[in-house]
Amino acid sequence: MKTSTTSVSCNVVVLCPESYLSVAHFPKNKTYVHIAKKEKHVQVYSVMTPSADKKLTGLIAATFTPFTREGEINLLKIGPYIDYLTEKQGVRNIFVNGTTGESMSLSVAERKILAEEWCQKAKGKMDQVIVHVGCMCLKDAQELTRHAAQIRADAIAVIAPSFFKPSNADVLKSFLQEVASVAPTLPFYYYHLPALTGVNVPARDVLDGIEKLIPSFRGVKFSGSDLMDFGRCVSYCQPHWSVLYGVDEQLLAALAMGGHGAVGSTYNYAGCHFNKLISAFENGDLVQARTIQFKMQELLSHAMKLGFDLGVNKQLMNEVSGLCLGPPRLPVMLCPPDRAQSIAWKYHSIFPEC
Repeated sequence: MKTSTTSVSCNVVVLCPESYLSVAHFPKNKTYVHIAKKEKHVQVYSVMTPSADKKLTGLIAATFTPFTREGEINLLKIGPYIDYLTEKQGVRNIFVNGTTGESMSLSVAERKILAEEWCQKAKGKMDQVIVHVGCMCLKDAQELTRHAAQIRADAIAVIAPSFFKPSNADVLKSFLQEVASVAPTLPFYYYHLPALTGVNVPARDVLDGIEKLIPSFRGVKFSGSDLMDFGRCVSYCQPHWSVLYGVDEQLLAALAMGGHGAVGSTYNYAGCHFNKLISAFENGDLVQARTIQFKMQELLSHAMKLGFDLGVNKQLMNEVSGLCLGPPRLPVMLCPPDRAQSIAWKYHSIFPEC
């Protein structure tokens, strides 16, 4: 690829590639203006967003997508949702348009609108907003990635495509690289969820040489129960990466193995309790940390016996928070009211108010 660079100030560099921008390593503290002939527009990137050098730690709530009763996205709920997370749950990072957010049941246009609203309403309230941009279609994922850069999301995450599945780590990394290439300075996380994608490539294998392919790589959302693979990721982790665990009922085990934080759905309504778990662990009070973890396991065990899925989880959020985030979208089914109420009763009997 032929690329010319012209310095227009001490902190600005203009790049004029023939088709698209693919960046290896750029000097820090500069702004890059990308002029793409093929796309006939100008894109401006800073080397990293303001929060990019801040290592992602602690709890990250995987947000539910608010819908109206008619099944349309409901943007009016996002502002109050963010206030609830920060004020009631003590959660200051969010992971939007992911599995909990029903991303694969949303159109590209809907995902853009939601990402914009989450980023806009989070300003000054949230530390980081991570936008999931993974899709079955590479072009859709790239479109969402460009959009995330334009709205100044703090980071993006990409799940493996699950219809035509990558056959090995190299194929998966090639897919991730192509997605990342259209916003090469935006912090990038790989979203590992083998139980749902059916892509059973160890996350540790994905990390081999990943930063040479994706210089903006910043870590893994590890939503699997294989703690050996998780531990190997932590062991290999670079100082500026974050290995984030995604199985809420096993968080304490992940912390003991060196995990840096956690992304999960239960942090929407039990974040204040998990914050206490993390504090207890960091202070060496394993008895208290285990007590909180066991309580969450008791709650989820009760829920699973009744049939715990995304629809039930969303209704539980409605019951606990009072936010009225609406029903899920088909094929996820609406939770029967008595089931959600039973789980909510169990929640309140186990956990006191924060």
